[in-house]
Parts: sequence; C-alpha cells; structure tokens
Amino acid sequence: MTTAKKETQSTSSREKKNFGLINEKGEEVGTYSGAQPRDAALKAANRGITNIVLREKGTKKLHYFNGRRELVPAPANAPEWIKKAAAENKGKIYKANVEKVGTATLEYSELERNPKSLFKVPSKK
Repeated sequence: MTTAKKETQSTSSREKKNFGLINEKGEEVGTYSGAQPRDAALKAANRGITNIVLREKGTKKLHYFNGRRELVPAPANAPEWIKKAAAENKGKIYKANVEKVGTATLEYSELERNPKSLFKVPSKK
C-alpha cells in the first residue's frame, strides 16, 4: 500500500516547466507550462494552433508537434462546468490531440541569431 501512495505523490508533485511558443519568424508569441512538452503542446493545440514549435525555457531545446482539435461529445461523467460549456456547442466539447514530430537544439540562446529553418515543423517521415 505504501508503494501506491509514493507513486501518487511523485506524479502529483511533478515539477512544471515553461515552454515558449515560437512562430515561423522565430518570435516567441506565447508561454505554456506543463511537466512535459506534450502538456504544453496540448494547451496550444486546444487554442487552435496546428504547427507547434516549443522552446523549453532555460535550455536550447526545441520540441516540434503537429496539433489539432476536434469536437467530440461531452462525457456523461463530466463536471458541471464542462457540461455547461458543452451546452453552448450542442453537447460537444473541443478535445486536443498532438503528435510529436521531433526535437532540435538551438545554436544560439538568442532566437533571432538562429537559422529560420529551425522554427518550421519538419515534415513527418
């Protein structure tokens, strides 16, 4: 029983990281947080962004994602606030989905010094 308790504690207290959303011009246009890059990418995808390039703050790492959101029926056991939001959309809610395409490392800490090709989501192989 103690091992299950330890697992719960470690997952609930995961350290949050900040990720900067980078547009194709190499400018940071937003900040999202999450324990993993995927968490931040899901938040960006839920706002309708499809080509997602995230820079992990404090590092030179770039994470590339393809994102989408679709209208799906609200689950029956959803909290009241979700059901209220779904009522405005004929009982449906937006659900985000992302697929990681790859990673890269910046050459320079300053975004504007890096080649612009780094800020485009690579095509899937």
